[in-house]
Amino acid sequence: MTDDSRLDTTVPHSARIWNYWLGGKDNFKADQEAGDEVIAHIPDIPIGARSHRTFLKRVVRFLVEEAGVRQFLDVGTGLPSADNTHEVAQSLDPRCRVVYVDNDPLVMAHARALLSSTPEGACDYLEADLREPETILASARQTLDFSQPIGLMLLGVVNHLMDDDVAYDCVARLVREMPAGSYLALTHSTAEIHGEPMLRVMRETTERGGTPIRARTKAELERFFDGLDLVEPGVVTCSRWRPEPQSGEPEVYLFGGVGHIS
Repeated sequence: MTDDSRLDTTVPHSARIWNYWLGGKDNFKADQEAGDEVIAHIPDIPIGARSHRTFLKRVVRFLVEEAGVRQFLDVGTGLPSADNTHEVAQSLDPRCRVVYVDNDPLVMAHARALLSSTPEGACDYLEADLREPETILASARQTLDFSQPIGLMLLGVVNHLMDDDVAYDCVARLVREMPAGSYLALTHSTAEIHGEPMLRVMRETTERGGTPIRARTKAELERFFDGLDLVEPGVVTCSRWRPEPQSGEPEVYLFGGVGHIS
């Protein structure tokens, strides 16, 4: 059972702000105010949020259709929206299995209520933090077969780890336990598109008591893929990762990439 007493609706949370930008209803006044403050500085923030969701769809489709992956470990999943990982994967193969992980009790409450699997596949949910890789792995082994490839999805979550050593170590510890043939999909906020306005809104969000967040450069993001074979086109703005023809999406403030774990 989720302990709703831990929900502080007076403090903005990144998952709920994101939900607000996507047009969802699972957010509170503090999240809306924080989201509007960001939009005031960077008006195309909601475009980036939608582009990020489209990136997820393209990555999952690539992993299922081209890479043959049928299992996913989605850490930092955020609040349920359209086209969640298991919905995209199971629409392509209903046997796909997904474990969702998030540290927000509101996210977990909604996930358990709304994210239902196909009969042939499976969905499981774990309330845990990216900084607890052993906890995540132990629980994931109850649903996923670690002798078969897994799609490790770290979308918009590593940017909440402020310390570089912690961030690189947590990602590396998860990657090391992935079976051969698995893939790492990772996205991260950057200031390389908007510059100082992006850095300012990140500072202000943190100062408001919201989830701490930071930007990293493309070179810093590529370090998360050290030892992996980056899938073309490498680490790029999410809207430029294998876009649909004539999609016309602008560059957005999130970089993303996919790496093969051999």
